[in-house]
Amino acid sequence: MKQTLIDRLTTYAKIDTQSNAESPSCPSTEGQWDLLHLLEKELHTMGLTEISLDENGYLFATLPATTDADVPTIGFLAHVDTATDYTGKDVNPQVIESYDGKDIQLSESVTMHVSDFPELSKYTGHTLMTTDGTTLLGADNKAGIAIILTAMDYFLANPEVPHGKIRIGFTPDEEIGRGPHKFDVQAFGADYAYTMDGGPLGELQYESFNAAGARVTTHGVSVHPGSAKDKMVNAITMAMKFQSHMPVNEVPEKTEGYEGFVHLMDIHGKVEKTVMDYIIRDFDKSKFEEKKQRFHDAAQAIRSAYGDHAIEVKLNDQYYNMGEKITPVMEIVNQVKTIMEDLSIEPLIIPIRGGTDGSQLSYMGMPTPNIFTGGENYHGKFEYISINNMEKATEVVKEIIKRVGK
Repeated sequence: MKQTLIDRLTTYAKIDTQSNAESPSCPSTEGQWDLLHLLEKELHTMGLTEISLDENGYLFATLPATTDADVPTIGFLAHVDTATDYTGKDVNPQVIESYDGKDIQLSESVTMHVSDFPELSKYTGHTLMTTDGTTLLGADNKAGIAIILTAMDYFLANPEVPHGKIRIGFTPDEEIGRGPHKFDVQAFGADYAYTMDGGPLGELQYESFNAAGARVTTHGVSVHPGSAKDKMVNAITMAMKFQSHMPVNEVPEKTEGYEGFVHLMDIHGKVEKTVMDYIIRDFDKSKFEEKKQRFHDAAQAIRSAYGDHAIEVKLNDQYYNMGEKITPVMEIVNQVKTIMEDLSIEPLIIPIRGGTDGSQLSYMGMPTPNIFTGGENYHGKFEYISINNMEKATEVVKEIIKRVGK
């Protein structure tokens, strides 16, 4: 199993599948199609059935039932795209056997220091896959793909093991929040599903942020600075004043657990026009609404000082806390918790401080908690994953299928 996981993840990681929020297409990039077509061929070669790849890049397949018992149809999902935060082109995965617990030299100029990432000490003796210090790895979420398919290998090779119908799905554009937008829940046909998209060993998540995106545009008047008195209106200054209305301590670098935040992700502009992009996150719905209202209040303050046309604020809700839909069916979480405990894995039941397709899918009628894959430091050059913990994630998938199939 170990080498299969390494081979699969290496193959998938080398395909550049970064998504692109500025693209209107689905998938948003051609590289995602490259991986989807490769996976489609792999599914056929493996012997899975009901394989379909639609025009929007949603790839579904079936592991047929081997029991006549009336058991639920379960889905397992992973996304093919990688993050936009850091380059995913020309990924060159490196494998470290029996990691010694010391600093890792990723390249001549890039070292991953244990002092900076103390969790590395937990992985002494593990087989790790890392980057070469120039790209992200893409284990988010290509490790999930490898885990799901490796679990399918087991059941295809052991048809005598009883289990119900299993659906698997590989989706585009999760990293830009559009993963489930064109997901056909009815066609997928699962009673519930799991995204294999978590991080360290034991993560089991059924709560997510309420999430929104915001684009704030300030409009100024550019005049030569030598003759600008009472004429120039500086859009950059307006943008800075708008940001001054945002909470100082409710930012990603100062929050954890169930604490929400407002995150200024990008700012660019000139005197004439400045654009700021934000994300807004909170687990509590009322606090989420309060954060959004702060944007309207700050905009009104700018309008009062500079005029009605000085600023535009566009807010769009992205997804909501999936805990609202999963809590009524907590047995689908508790059964995984029990399985982890039986496999000597300590369940780490924590809220997701990030996006997951499960948030939207749960509201679309398919409750979808999230399970670990074994990775750390996603979305950057210090990303790595434990192959040992990928093996454990594969065992969790196998055991879910076995127990539900009894």
